[in-house]
Amino acid sequence: MSRAEVEAGAGAERVEDTAVRKPSPLWTFGLFRSELLTTFRRWRTIALLAVLAAVPILIGIAIKIETRDGSTAGGGGGEGPAFISQITNNGLFLVFTALAATLPFFLPMAIGVIAGDAIAGEANAGTLRYLLVAPAGRTRLLLTKYATTMTFCLVATLVVALSALTVGALLFPLGELTTISGTRISFTEGLGRALLIALVVAASLIGVAALGLFVSTLTNSGIAAMATTVGLLITIQILDQIPQLHALQPYFFSHYWLSFADLMRDPVYWDDMVRNLGLQGLYAAVFGSAAWARFAAKDITA
Repeated sequence: MSRAEVEAGAGAERVEDTAVRKPSPLWTFGLFRSELLTTFRRWRTIALLAVLAAVPILIGIAIKIETRDGSTAGGGGGEGPAFISQITNNGLFLVFTALAATLPFFLPMAIGVIAGDAIAGEANAGTLRYLLVAPAGRTRLLLTKYATTMTFCLVATLVVALSALTVGALLFPLGELTTISGTRISFTEGLGRALLIALVVAASLIGVAALGLFVSTLTNSGIAAMATTVGLLITIQILDQIPQLHALQPYFFSHYWLSFADLMRDPVYWDDMVRNLGLQGLYAAVFGSAAWARFAAKDITA
């Protein structure tokens, strides 16, 4: 055997070894970090976060104008979009109100845009094939995309909460607050509950993220995936309001979204929140598995 043949054989072995070598956890973290940077540097993502941050500002200003003559916000019912009549007494209630106002539409829409574009956007831009050439693997890449979407869920929710807390502190007094049950808790405890509510709201969106990711694997058009995801969100929200469908509504992923308000009871009422998180986990498992099955068999041409 000639020297050239030996070297060629050795080179082939090195290529084969490189092809089967599994990426290290450090490389996986690098992929996740790269996805985060790519996602949060996009003007679309920045615009979505800006819109979410603006919602509490508009609510706070509107309530301040409405109550400047001493009248009660929201007509004095005790609850509006959530505790709206309490905002003038304590600015911390603006956090709860802003999350309740954004959860039915603004937050899910933002998540739907990010999740819907996760795979389809890469295919449309012609970068999906190159991502798979790296030692990522389809499963690892899909999990990274989902983790990035869930990170956006958390960031978007915290942006709403922090914006509302800032506006509430600037426009209204802060201090002890009264729970739905009528008991008094300290501002520090109320702040802790506000953080817990933000985390519950973020967790309430994991089903939407999985649904959007599944839709994203069905098409190579990012716009089509985003539009389909947002359309499904709106449809489910409408169906959840039709009384004749009351038997099905507990299985809609949006049905228990506002159960986070029970964190402002004393003692906390956990039943609906547990149902909500369990339902979100079920949606994540079903649509996450469907996304994996579709993406694993997908013919990547772009």
